[in-house]
Amino acid sequence: MATFTRSDDLHGAEFVDVNLRGARFVSSDLSDVVMRGVDAQGVDIDAPWLLDGESALRVNGVDVAPFVEAELNRRFPGRADRRAADPDGLRAAWAALEQAWAATLERVALLPVGTVDVSVDGEWSFAQTLRHLVLATDAWLGRAVLGIAQPFHPLGLAGPGAEDDGLDLSLFTSDLPSYDEVLAARSDRVALVRDVLATVTAAELATSRQNPWSAEYPETTLSCLHTIFEEEWEHLRFAVRDLDAIAAGSSA
Repeated sequence: MATFTRSDDLHGAEFVDVNLRGARFVSSDLSDVVMRGVDAQGVDIDAPWLLDGESALRVNGVDVAPFVEAELNRRFPGRADRRAADPDGLRAAWAALEQAWAATLERVALLPVGTVDVSVDGEWSFAQTLRHLVLATDAWLGRAVLGIAQPFHPLGLAGPGAEDDGLDLSLFTSDLPSYDEVLAARSDRVALVRDVLATVTAAELATSRQNPWSAEYPETTLSCLHTIFEEEWEHLRFAVRDLDAIAAGSSA
């Protein structure tokens, strides 16, 4: 099986009468890809930034992005408020998010021991997902908003390319933390966001901040908080998706 990586530039490539059945694209830029006369049965697309760009996602001439967005908001009550722009709206949105995660944690607590460490299709396990959210909070709230020089918890988990983003991976432990340790760190970060939102003002939301990964891109407190909300909802979606897959496999 051929494998193409970052060093292979396929920009503008044309594939004609090519069999791509079973091909897998991970962390790849497929923007503006054009497909004509393709057999797309069983295609599974996961694009967290579906509505972030100006271009539509069209299937047979229909922009399906708004339908996907509406369905995700139906499945995850409270998700539609993740871009709230005022203090009260943000507080209500975070409360809904906490409630959604609490329900998922309760579900996980009833599953067999070890489920939290199961990886589905090469994705992060449930425990790893929580660890990544600890890091996301540390970066976008601890470093960007609160200005803490070294805000990172040692069990935080970064994705591929973290070193390219200027993250010092030596800050993190190589030991596998227990699930209880992960839950404790996660609970601490959730409470930190809640505490910040409890007192944030409209003026503070507009305050300029430095992007924790790319200093050349200016942020505001509000945009940093919106990034945290996006991270939270997307990774909740991933977690629920994988828990469903695990449950389906167990019952098969």
